[in-house]
Amino acid sequence: MKRSKLVNQLTELLKPFQINDYCPNGLQVEGKVEIQKIVTGVTASQALIDAAVAKQADAVLVHHGYFWKGEDPAVTGYKKRRLQTLLNHDINLLAYHLPLDVHPELGNNAQLGQLLGLTIERPLEPWNKSCVAVKGKLAEPMTVTAFAELIEQRLGRKPLINQAGDHLIKTIAWCTGGGQSFIDMAASQGIDAYLTGEASEQTIHSSNEQNIHFFAAGHHATERYGVKALGEYLAEQYGLDVEFIDIDNPV
Repeated sequence: MKRSKLVNQLTELLKPFQINDYCPNGLQVEGKVEIQKIVTGVTASQALIDAAVAKQADAVLVHHGYFWKGEDPAVTGYKKRRLQTLLNHDINLLAYHLPLDVHPELGNNAQLGQLLGLTIERPLEPWNKSCVAVKGKLAEPMTVTAFAELIEQRLGRKPLINQAGDHLIKTIAWCTGGGQSFIDMAASQGIDAYLTGEASEQTIHSSNEQNIHFFAAGHHATERYGVKALGEYLAEQYGLDVEFIDIDNPV
């Protein structure tokens, strides 16, 4: 498949032009014109790039790529090594950040919800186009302990839990990755629990003082599923050889 066609298809599917993001979405590093073998992963770390080299991949497709707003633009140290490896092996790097979070079927929030049996009802703030968090419900009410056990079972990761009161979880809001700041929006809407990847010091106070249960299941662990689903979609639709490689990260 031509690189240009793949980029066009991903643009049409994920619509990055509709989202104001913190990094460029799409083709970040140009490699081979023809793409057949793609390695997917959460982050374009050196370990993932090295795995792609070993697999003789033509492209790496990730959720977390490069060139973030506010970072030092100098290409030195590990940044140089990453780019040098990609360029030396003529490997394309494609990255989709917020567009992959919010896609209604293949996105991180959608895929995590599907994995945990959660139904998405609407964006947490439907009037706010920059809001990536979603509001939904559980199929059946659950205790905090039961929901934490479900997370551990499905994600293979024991979550950080803050139980705020004795109420069952019926309604829930969630945002994969580093979405802990959305807990206040969820609390203001009377939602029973909030799930994300990370926690900040103030998150626990927000949970306790606003009577909303909180779960942090890991940035990496909650964002494995969108890029994996996207790769599977590309393989099915276009006959590409796509392999998801999970470079474990405890955060």
